[in-house]
Amino acid sequence: MKDRSPASLDLAAAPRPTARAMADGTESERQEGPQTDRAAAGRRALAAVRAGGKAALARALAELEQSPDAPATLALLDAAYAAPRARVVGLTGPPGVGKSTLLGRLIAGYRARALTLGVIAVDPSSKRSGGALLGDRVRLATDPQDAGIFVRSMAARDRLGGLADVTMAAMVLMRALYDRVLIETVGVGQSETDVAGAADTVVFCVQPASGDALQFMKAGIIEIPHVSVVTKADMGAPARRTLGDLKAALALAAPAAAPEDEAGEPRDVLAVSATTGAGVDDLMAAVERHGDWLNEGRRLDRRRRAQAEAWLRQCLRDRIGRDGLHRLVAAGIDLHLAPGVSPFARLAALARAAGGS
Repeated sequence: MKDRSPASLDLAAAPRPTARAMADGTESERQEGPQTDRAAAGRRALAAVRAGGKAALARALAELEQSPDAPATLALLDAAYAAPRARVVGLTGPPGVGKSTLLGRLIAGYRARALTLGVIAVDPSSKRSGGALLGDRVRLATDPQDAGIFVRSMAARDRLGGLADVTMAAMVLMRALYDRVLIETVGVGQSETDVAGAADTVVFCVQPASGDALQFMKAGIIEIPHVSVVTKADMGAPARRTLGDLKAALALAAPAAAPEDEAGEPRDVLAVSATTGAGVDDLMAAVERHGDWLNEGRRLDRRRRAQAEAWLRQCLRDRIGRDGLHRLVAAGIDLHLAPGVSPFARLAALARAAGGS
């Protein structure tokens, strides 16, 4: 099969919609033909990335970063959004906690189980070039000949949420290609909780004797993890004390009445040593247990749709500002996504509508 990169596909841009057409649904009816053609082209592009392996995925991600609103890029992302395969795990925590070392252990554990992996490592940005400063792809010990793992470093740039601007899109593409997607955030601070909007399961890491468990109670971060981990458990007594502090902090932060979708949601707290490997199997089991819980009923679908809607609103706010967002709402535009509707092409269409309103 001939490898065709997404950038090579000739896709016709859809006619410019009006705000009212998008609001009342006539836009999609008028464009049924072009939309069908684009959907087919997107599926072909996704199949080409699958067939082309790492090289094709690298080209697709580069095109995604350079031309996020290109018709070919949107078609590819729409197709990937419609074909989720992987469970997505986010790994977050303060700088120096050992996230990269633990990520390396998780990679080895999943590959030992014959699961394929896409890894997104978000790093601080170079002030000079804007690129990823630390380069986790270099620091992670992976076999370049292993076709079952792909690692992509991304620069956080000006984003304060712990993720890069294109992390969501890259995650959606990798989610359609691999069994698991792992996202490592840049070292977090009090506002850096974006990983909860991209991952199915969030793993929050703290290190012994750092005070992180108590400090993050007031940071908002303590409210988002599904699995909380004390790293460097081989330190002994300090690790055990921190584990106790973390359990107490999570108990205090727990809401009195959880939303219906979160009732009974597993939230494990455990200690892990990435150096010795102790506790890594327990961590993987906790992550899988949370993933199994999400797969009951339609919890996972609802949560991913809510994440996509939040991403759509944030991107619109970034592109057209709060005033532009208010204009869309005032024009009667519903920013909720119907089940199965991709946020990527909708973002481009809404941004165009806001620009012309």
